[in-house]
Formats: sequence, structure tokens, C-alpha cells
Amino acid sequence: MAPKKQKKSRPKSQPLPEVTLEQVSLFDDNLQLYHEQLKDIAAAREYVYLETFRFNDDAMGERFVKALAEKARQGVKVRVLVDAWGTRQKFSFFDPIIKAGGEVRAFKKLILTLNFISDNHRRDHRKILVIDNRIAYIGSANITAYSLSWRELNLRIADPMARLFQKVFNDNYVIYNRLDLDKLRFKRDINYYQMSIIQEIPSRARQRLARRYESIIGNAKKEVIIETPYFLPSPRLRKALTAAVQRGVKVTVISPLKSDVQTADIVRRHTLGALYHNGVVMKFYTPGNLHAKCLMADGEVFSISSANFDFRSFQHQHELALIGRNKQIAALLDEHLRQTLQNCVDFNYEEWSNRSRFERAVEWILFPLRFLM
Repeated sequence: MAPKKQKKSRPKSQPLPEVTLEQVSLFDDNLQLYHEQLKDIAAAREYVYLETFRFNDDAMGERFVKALAEKARQGVKVRVLVDAWGTRQKFSFFDPIIKAGGEVRAFKKLILTLNFISDNHRRDHRKILVIDNRIAYIGSANITAYSLSWRELNLRIADPMARLFQKVFNDNYVIYNRLDLDKLRFKRDINYYQMSIIQEIPSRARQRLARRYESIIGNAKKEVIIETPYFLPSPRLRKALTAAVQRGVKVTVISPLKSDVQTADIVRRHTLGALYHNGVVMKFYTPGNLHAKCLMADGEVFSISSANFDFRSFQHQHELALIGRNKQIAALLDEHLRQTLQNCVDFNYEEWSNRSRFERAVEWILFPLRFLM
């Protein structure tokens, strides 16, 4: 009887290294961010994938179009995915990229129906730039000149984690105009050490990102800081925040004193008194618009994302978040939040309680619109 052949043992794959300080950079100034992104695009050799909600036909948009068209002429694969609602200028603006051999797609083009708002409300709000499996950018910034003075939050991640975002980009690039987008049910998390890339999809039932935030807030021991341009939390999230305060956790919410969406500011104002009475500390950023989106718990657990702290992001939009633990990223985020707080003023409860009857009436009338904001 012939001896059995021994099975060759497969070589164990080497674990990917943890993200180090040299591999991450944080940008809260858009001028610095755009400069670094354009420099990385110029150095691309294989591909440049860009996904964004808003790509404006202005001076900054033109610089990106020119840079992307130049790479396409050099034989680099260039793919651009913009949201059809957020990017509403004539598509001919992108002709230089297309004529040079690049690809540009509009995510879920607008449909003219009797229910125009509801049928077109599920948008691609993600912001990603991926280059050559070497570099990835995620965060809050669109490609616009009018937001140059805004305070943002964007993370640049170098290889090896950067390569994971190629799949993230392709997930939406492939389904960009499917008529059955509303039937999408789930996108798996992509895990890397103690961090996860969360791909949120429109869903009233799941709201995985909101549930993850509830969990982070619920497990916090000392402090929770939320930074968001539009603060319109659901009853569940408001309950999680007040429960954290009752456990002795310091909860601070930072948002702009005046955002770029006045209606959102008015609706936000309606709930501030109750949050104040329940011990939630409200801080308002004053130098200009604050467009950063993050959550930090106990100086360790963080979320950097494209999602606002509101119904629209959690229920209606395709969003992206990096959630987890990493000492290097947490240290950068801690410094960012510290600088933001230096330029904030406290919520003035007396002024809020003395607002006019007209202001209260407007809040009451607009409050039901929070589901669409």
C-alpha cells in the first residue's frame, strides 16, 4: 500500500502592520488639504479614484479637473464619482477628464416624479480619494472654493491600510446608477486591527452608524466629544447622551454658531434647552463654518466620517466612517478638538429662553423637517 502523501502546509500570511504616526496626517484646513491632495495626484502612477458629494465648477474645482485630466493623458486610470444632487453644474465641466481618457460618473441621477424630494433623497455623501494603493483620504471636505475658510476634518492614510479604500470606492462606483439602489441592505465592515471602515447605506431600520455611536456613548467612562456642523440627533441618541451624563460622563457637543444651512440651525435650536437641562455641554464654533464630523470617547475610541449627526446622514445617505482605536490617530484628533474648543463660546441658556415667540413658532413649524436635513 502506497504511503499517503503529506499535505503541504500553507505558509502563514504575514499580518499587516499597525498604522503608525508616520502613515497618518490630519487636515482641518482646506487649503492645506487641497494642496496635499493635488500633490499626491500629480505623483500618481497607476490610478486615481475620487468620490465626493460636491465637486463645484469654480477655481478649486478647475484645479482638480486639470490635475485629473493630466494624469489621464499620462495613462493613469482616473475615475471620478460625484453625487448628482450635490454636484449640480453642467456635466460638461468634466469634459477635459473624459476627453483625456478618464471616467466620470454621477451617482443616482435625479428623477422627475411627483415625490421629487423623497425619491431623490438618498444621496452619496461620502468623500474619498484613493491613489495607487498607497494613499487614501477620508473625511468631511468636498471639492469647492467656497469652503476654503471652513474648519474640516480629513485623514490622510498611507499604505498598507490605504489599499482597503480601493474596494470602498469600487462598491459605489459599480452601483452608481442602479434603479434598485433603495433595495440595498448591507455592506460589510472592513476591519483593520482595532479599526473598522463602516459603509453606511440608506436605511430607516438598520442605521448601523447611529447604533455604533450609541454603543460608543453607552460604553464611555469619562468623556464624549461630538463635532458636527448639523446637530439634529434622534430621540435614541439624545437619550444615550443624557444617560451618559447621568453616569458621570462629561458630554460636549461642538457645532458652528452659524452653519451654511440656516434652517438646520433653527431646527437645532429647538432641542438645546432640554439637552442643557440634562447636562450636555453645548459649544459653538465662532470664527466661521465648522464642517468637521467626528466623535471621541475617553480619548481613545474615535470616529472620523463624512456623516453629520442628523437624521439625513443616518437614515438617507451613503456615508463612510473610520471607527475604532489607534493611539496615533487619537492623538491627532485630540489636538484637533483642543484647537477647535479654543475658538468656541458656551451655549447661552438665558438668551435661548428669552427668544421671541416668533422664533419659537418658526422652530415648531420647521422641526418636522429634521428628517430631511
